Amino acid sequence: MSTLDGGDVDETCVLVLKNCGPKGYPGMAEVGNMGLPPKVLAKRIKDMVRVSDARMSGTAYATVVLHTAPEAAAGGPLALVENGDMSELDAAGRRLHLDVPDPELERRKASWTPPSPPMQGGYQKLYYDHVLQADTGADLDFLVGCRGAEVARDSH
Repeated sequence: MSTLDGGDVDETCVLVLKNCGPKGYPGMAEVGNMGLPPKVLAKRIKDMVRVSDARMSGTAYATVVLHTAPEAAAGGPLALVENGDMSELDAAGRRLHLDVPDPELERRKASWTPPSPPMQGGYQKLYYDHVLQADTGADLDFLVGCRGAEVARDSH
């Protein structure tokens, strides 16, 4: 796996940050700010596509796809992304596609191991076991429909 300052990362790459969604970084803290690699900034390039299951502040900049769901820690496609994979982003059509053949994705999924819960008991374990994905508000599954009011899609 490459790092942001790795030799093979340049402005043609898509930067991917995994395991920062509701389960992966329990509570979904604002950790999605991904700066550009120093060697890209040295070329005066100010934007690269960045994709993550995280959230981040509204003060961030440039082309960033956040709240991908299902998140990597839940076994979503983001968990299966590897260096060198090609992807397609259609922002207007709200579509992100990992261009990897299905048999290869099945192979990766078979060898994927979900992360361990942060705790084996208590509230964090309860949260980890029952939190829904970001696209549905990261609510707890056993609370859905129990509030007397619907949680709007864009409330998060």
